[in-house]
Amino acid sequence: MNPEISVIIPVFNEAENIAPLAARLEEAFLKTDLSWEALWVDDGSTDESYNEIKIALERGNARAIRLSRNFGQTAALSAGIAAARGFWTVPLDADLQNDPGDIPKMIKRAGEGFDVVSGWRRRRNDNFFTRVLPSMAANAFISLVTGVRLHDYGCTLKVYRTSLLKDLDIYRELHRFLPALLGYGGASITEMEVSHHPRAAGRSKYGLMRTFKVLLDLFTIKFMGDFITKPIYLFGGLGLALALTSACLALFTLYNKIANHVFVKDQPLFLVAIFLALVGVQMAFLGLLAELIIRSYHGSAKKPFYRIKETLGGPET
Repeated sequence: MNPEISVIIPVFNEAENIAPLAARLEEAFLKTDLSWEALWVDDGSTDESYNEIKIALERGNARAIRLSRNFGQTAALSAGIAAARGFWTVPLDADLQNDPGDIPKMIKRAGEGFDVVSGWRRRRNDNFFTRVLPSMAANAFISLVTGVRLHDYGCTLKVYRTSLLKDLDIYRELHRFLPALLGYGGASITEMEVSHHPRAAGRSKYGLMRTFKVLLDLFTIKFMGDFITKPIYLFGGLGLALALTSACLALFTLYNKIANHVFVKDQPLFLVAIFLALVGVQMAFLGLLAELIIRSYHGSAKKPFYRIKETLGGPET
């Protein structure tokens, strides 16, 4: 039988943490009646991580996936999601900063009718200026742009309904935005405070450069959420705005020519008007091309533009 919970643990050079994490996972579920599995995904580690994972498999309730090289955390999570068999999927960092003991409480919360339970590291044990402060700013900005308001997008420990994750195509660094992607699809999301411990061994794989990646990926998420099925609204809207601006500048040029006798060649705004008109036309045609691509994709992939949450009634069998 499939387990109720699949815990996905991406691993990259965390050899010292694997044995204690396996023990804590087992301890977390020991006093519950929940069935679970651990999916260890070795993301091209260059230390003894994979050997430690093989030892952890001897505890049972565990499987391992080894990627051919370091593809990044999103790829590792994607591989784990594809292999997950549980009704709930729980990503968990291998650095021991998240507490596996929070998982049963989060599962109980999810059972109250939520598709996603997002962990909130309210009391973080990280450097304030290099980790906590940039994270607070990023979380506020992501919440504002996506409309899915969470205090801690960066917390890996979350509970997801597995069927929803398997419908997503995640790549690059988009694992941070999974709640926003699911929120755009109508998933019910709540937040729950979780424990956070200082790193005991190994070193962090994150730096300030991650902030710039987050900002770039945020544009992708916003487009996928608001315009993926109607790109003409974005590109056509930009094209229309540019065309109107161009028309206003052209009229101003004409006014100067008639009222103030300023020759067109002496008015640089006329060149700006021509440039904006050309870019506006290009934007409009880009929107039409995007519409054709989106429609072709959904037609060939047989993917609907909607997600059904529940059906009731029907003929008796």
